[in-house]
Amino acid sequence: MSDAAPLNSFKATAKILTWLDAMGCLKLPIDLDLVRQMLPDTPFGRGTVIKEPADLTWNASEGALVRNSDNHAEWGIFVNPKARAERKRFTVAHELGHFVLHRKVQSTFNCDKESVYSGIDTLKQIEREADDFASNLLMPGDLLRDRIGGERIDFHLLGTLAKEFGVSLEAMCIRLVKYTEQRAVLVYWDHGFLKYQWPSTEARKTRVHLRQTGDPQEPLPGTLAADDETPQEWDGVDMPASSWCSSEAEEITLRELKHSYTGGNRVLSLLMLESAPPRAHIRSGWEDEETRDTTGILSHN
Repeated sequence: MSDAAPLNSFKATAKILTWLDAMGCLKLPIDLDLVRQMLPDTPFGRGTVIKEPADLTWNASEGALVRNSDNHAEWGIFVNPKARAERKRFTVAHELGHFVLHRKVQSTFNCDKESVYSGIDTLKQIEREADDFASNLLMPGDLLRDRIGGERIDFHLLGTLAKEFGVSLEAMCIRLVKYTEQRAVLVYWDHGFLKYQWPSTEARKTRVHLRQTGDPQEPLPGTLAADDETPQEWDGVDMPASSWCSSEAEEITLRELKHSYTGGNRVLSLLMLESAPPRAHIRSGWEDEETRDTTGILSHN
């Protein structure tokens, strides 16, 4: 890779997936242990050693990447031993992202739960880049496109894909919203209040805006998110898009999907909106970020 071309999460994962494909090892779920062992033999890690992931025991972080102070060529990955298996996988991929992209900047990375795959838009840039790296590596765009193309999006499909790719349902939903050409918004509720909302590119272009109830934001009356009697709705329910979105005309509909986690304190709402023409571009927080993924990289490298 040319020194003139700055390395980012998209380019790095594209190259790694190409190497795996050339080895005949581009299979699901992505073999992170193979990636870990492979990196020191590539331009992304030559001259280093990445130790096998170990339990993180010294603080409340979800994961960590640490350089050995006695041997600067040696790096260790540490993972919360109490995390679910799919969470551990994402954390390892996240720390590999720090190794590839950021190890020349600092020698220790302590990553809390908010830093390892979250839709929160206040993350540090390096944490967002490590998340993008993990997302692109674990859920390659080409493989995801093959499985989603022409399919009706619901939590049944996304749950099946999450298991196949070895990730959480939340991670798969965020990946879908980043990838899809449909108008979609993922909304995460924590103890009855909005934690984050993540619109797709088409939702940004058509300036989809959720109605506001106050600060902090609560679920909107009349929606599944506000209905404690309906903890799960994996197929989705059609309703006027204006029930959720102040930006939408009365004739536009959306399909609201709902998943409540054990205990009911955390809820995912996925909104799939009807198509609509782009509105005049007015810069806002949603238009600030360019989305890049690994779609199409295998046929172009």
